Amino acid sequence: MKRICCIGDSNTFGHDPRSRIGEPYVDGVRWAERLAQQGFEVINTGRNGLSIPLERDFPALGERLRSIGPVDAVTVMLGTNDLLRGADAGTAADRMEKLLGFLRGSVGEAKLLLIAPPPMIRGEWVPTDSLIEESKGMTEKYRELAERSGVVFADAGEWGVELTFDGVHFTAAGHAAFAEGLKAVLEQILA
Repeated sequence: MKRICCIGDSNTFGHDPRSRIGEPYVDGVRWAERLAQQGFEVINTGRNGLSIPLERDFPALGERLRSIGPVDAVTVMLGTNDLLRGADAGTAADRMEKLLGFLRGSVGEAKLLLIAPPPMIRGEWVPTDSLIEESKGMTEKYRELAERSGVVFADAGEWGVELTFDGVHFTAAGHAAFAEGLKAVLEQILA
C-alpha cells in the first residue's frame, strides 16, 4: 500500500463551509478519505486557514514530516489563503518555491506533487473578479515553478471540482471529483 502525506489547507482538511465552527464534512465525504478507500494510506495534515509556510515554520514542518516516517509521495496544495489575505499570484509562487526547496531536502525519495487549487469562483469569500484572476494566475505560476523545480504538477482546475457558495471550498461532489483526479495522478507517478 502506497503511503501519501497530504499538506494543505481547509480543502485538504475537508472543511464543511456549512458548519459553524470549522468542522469537517462527515466521514466518507472528504477527498483524503475517498483516496484512502481507493487503496492508499493517507496521512492528512490539512489545517483550516493554513497559508504557505514561511521559512521560520520549516523546522516544525520538518519535525512533523519526520514523525510521519517514510512516504511514497507528498502532495502540497496551498496558496488560496495567501491570496485571500492579500498576496498576489507571484508572491504565493515565491513562497511556494521556498517551501518546495525545503521539502525536496526533507522527503527523501518520495515523489513531490504540487497541486494548483481549483480557481476560485464568485461567492461569499470571493466578492471580486480580481481574486478569481489571481487564483488562475497562481495556477500558471505553479505550473512554471514545478517545471523549473523538477516536481510533479497537477491542476485541480481540470478535475471538475465543484465549489460551494463561498467560492473557495469543495462541495461533497467536489471532494469526489478531486479524489478521482488525484488518484489518477498518483497511480501514474507511483507506477
